[in-house]
Amino acid sequence: MTFGTADRRKWDVAEGVSLAIGHFAVRRGNRLAVATFGDQNPVTSPARQGNRGLLALLLALRREPDLEPAGPTSLGTALGRLGRLARRRAVIVVVSDFRGPRDWRLAPAPASRHVNDVVAIEIRDPREQELPDVGDLWLVDPESGQQLRVDTRSRKLRERFDADAAAEREELARELRSLGVAHLTLSTSGDWLRRLVGFLQTEGRRR
Repeated sequence: MTFGTADRRKWDVAEGVSLAIGHFAVRRGNRLAVATFGDQNPVTSPARQGNRGLLALLLALRREPDLEPAGPTSLGTALGRLGRLARRRAVIVVVSDFRGPRDWRLAPAPASRHVNDVVAIEIRDPREQELPDVGDLWLVDPESGQQLRVDTRSRKLRERFDADAAAEREELARELRSLGVAHLTLSTSGDWLRRLVGFLQTEGRRR
């Protein structure tokens, strides 16, 4: 999530999205719970109303994460923690790049019988979907540390990378659709806030 080659990092977009959703939730009188994931010291905050809920969210977002060694991201564990917090009707909003191990099941029932809806907000960077022609390049998996040296001057390699990246993201989208999860993709490039507001308004009318 610290990766970014466009206007901002993925983390910057995720932070802004989380704060916007937090304000949207508490303004409607809802309580707000928080569960972070992706580092060695995840945070779980019980549901709170108003400014107390927003403050817990802000503190979780501004906390310096312990990323060395981060290890595989467990979104499934975070969903389990949130599910156990739900005591009444709830909506879970997941803000992530969805690039860790798929140990999750984003259907409402496995998380908690109180969870009515799950919303997935995916954060992308343009360079994750297309490989530029920049000569020899070292690619590093931030979760495993595995490194791979590639020659990006090869057009065949770049085309294969682009096709595989698109197919992998489409597979994710199909899985979310099959589970009935509302899915929005936001980029580190361009106006993510306008897209988010439009999405929230549309989803709000459906509910």
